[in-house]
Amino acid sequence: MLFHPMDILIFIAFGLSIWAQFKVKGNFSKWSEVGTSSGLSGAEVARRILDSNGLYHIPIQVVPGQLSDHYDPISKAVRLSENVYYGRSIASISVAAHEVGHAVQDKESYRALVLRHRMFPLVNITSGIAPFLLMGGFFLHQTSLIGLGIILFAAAVAFQVITLPVEFNASTRAKNFMLAEGIIRNHEEKGVNKVLGAAALTYVAAALISVLELLKFVMIFFQGNNEEQED
Repeated sequence: MLFHPMDILIFIAFGLSIWAQFKVKGNFSKWSEVGTSSGLSGAEVARRILDSNGLYHIPIQVVPGQLSDHYDPISKAVRLSENVYYGRSIASISVAAHEVGHAVQDKESYRALVLRHRMFPLVNITSGIAPFLLMGGFFLHQTSLIGLGIILFAAAVAFQVITLPVEFNASTRAKNFMLAEGIIRNHEEKGVNKVLGAAALTYVAAALISVLELLKFVMIFFQGNNEEQED
């Protein structure tokens, strides 16, 4: 089947994903031009929040690229892009505080984060195998292969869905940390919300696409089963 009604929803979700990417870059660029009242850099904000949470041992490292910021739970390090590390803007400190939010989640064994870490090795394998099983099943008209592919693909979808509360919680922590530490004032919350909200939207769009694709495969699977039974 070349076209499925669910494709329309998936196409819309892809459009949302592309729009979200533009929003992330646009908001980061816009709020990179707005300085903070504290005058702190992203690295300084990250260090202050880490220390206030007893995470003195976690280093803050500079990494190449734009918006390549992340927390590495294996090396226990916060890694910030140059613009964020050295930047003294609303955008820079928002991203830095968000990544520190993940470090605090790790310290507190935040359930969704722990589950995501445990799932990662499995999802790394299943996400690579699932497309081949699905394509093979469709090409050979073997619903058993499609079914197995769906099961493996579902693990990857679950991983993306679990990522949502992890990201939203890290953003909430970031804003609360900065307010508590006096790093931002109330009138700066708007910019922080814009930067972090746009980033969160990309995760929502990615999860939505995956869920819709999974539903499409499930519908095709049951349709194939019904056709086999009729034959």
